[in-house]
Amino acid sequence: MKLKALLLVTGLALFVNASYAQDISGEWQGTLSIGQQKRLSIVKIARALDGWSGKLYNPDQGNDVGQSTPIDSITLQGQDVKLTVAAMQGRYEGKLSADGTSIEGSWTQGSQARPLVYPMVYQRATPETAWKDPSPHTSRFVTVDKDVQLEVLDWGGAGKPLVFLAGQGNSAHVFDKFAPKFTSTHHVYGISRRGSGASSVPATGYSADRLGDDVLAVLDFLKLTRPVLAGHSLGGEELSSIGSRFPEKVAGLIYLDAGYEYAFYDKTRGAMFIELAELQRKLVLLGKQPADPRPLIKDLLETLLPAFERSLKQTQTEFEGMRPGEMAALAEDPLSPVEEAIQAGFQKYTVIPAPILAIFASPHKAPPVPPNAPARMVERVAAMVSKEAAATEAQVKAFESGLPSARVIRLPGADHFIFISNEAEVLREMNAFLATLP
Repeated sequence: MKLKALLLVTGLALFVNASYAQDISGEWQGTLSIGQQKRLSIVKIARALDGWSGKLYNPDQGNDVGQSTPIDSITLQGQDVKLTVAAMQGRYEGKLSADGTSIEGSWTQGSQARPLVYPMVYQRATPETAWKDPSPHTSRFVTVDKDVQLEVLDWGGAGKPLVFLAGQGNSAHVFDKFAPKFTSTHHVYGISRRGSGASSVPATGYSADRLGDDVLAVLDFLKLTRPVLAGHSLGGEELSSIGSRFPEKVAGLIYLDAGYEYAFYDKTRGAMFIELAELQRKLVLLGKQPADPRPLIKDLLETLLPAFERSLKQTQTEFEGMRPGEMAALAEDPLSPVEEAIQAGFQKYTVIPAPILAIFASPHKAPPVPPNAPARMVERVAAMVSKEAAATEAQVKAFESGLPSARVIRLPGADHFIFISNEAEVLREMNAFLATLP
């Protein structure tokens, strides 16, 4: 009986071990060596209906430890593991160890003609070895739509609720160092929108008001009464969505270099991508043959088509001034599916009856030019900087005149991540504004 029991236990152990070895779901960590630099690489894999889905994280690069890159395909054949990441033109090929605790292989990045190859061994992370975010927050997930959960960070604190919304491509972790500076006067939160960070990445639901509704769903779940919302970059879209439709639900809105066309539409200047998105939606409605199409046709002929034509001509002029190399660079940097969906969901916001603080980097910090750059390059960069500065200032003035009750601050030479490059000034202006709110 003892021998039979021993054989049974041994067989069961071998079965469990073999099954475990074929399961690559979970978190994997490794260190990538690039010259003298060492970079932490984290791969998170989850089971999906057709195999696996995953995300790639590099938490020691940049200011956002929650920023991730989607893994486009994950395959396991025997012990061979293959990952592809289109956004970085990369692929990983490795072998899963017999005990299922490590994968040894290499990353290949770039074109097949001149690829860059980096050896990499991933270890399966355990609760003890897994990398931990050093920022003093807790993390939870809040369901905001069918099969959609948003990552919500809570830095704690006492006082009125203050909620940070990140820009496009960033997660709420981009505020890991900045948000805790308000916990002495506010209870501080951060939300990663759908499609970013650890939040769900559904195929749909990226229109401006839908993203605003996601934020409202989180506020309702947390039972936050009239919080102050602070959004960076694209986060201004959600601020304007909520502030224009439900101003009574917020105590104030803070735009951190976020008051651009997607947040405030200037009728006198127009914005091609916003007009294109609206035009596409209206044409779809017309194609559905409404009972009375006349109001829709009138709107198209008198408003949308003339505005789009004007913006299209402006864009044509900009393209005509580009060199072939610049055009090629645009073609090589396509939008991701999430970015395309967000752009297709742009809306026009012109009336936002809520207390507003808008801090702009105007003009933005100029890009560095190599000290030995040819005169032609220096002139080209200077022209580009001048053109961008003029466009930014035009939008700032439009925001000021269109929303006259808003407090608008310009920080010349600031980076787009204004709360990082000019932290002290942004803190001062935010605290002064917060102190005025009831």
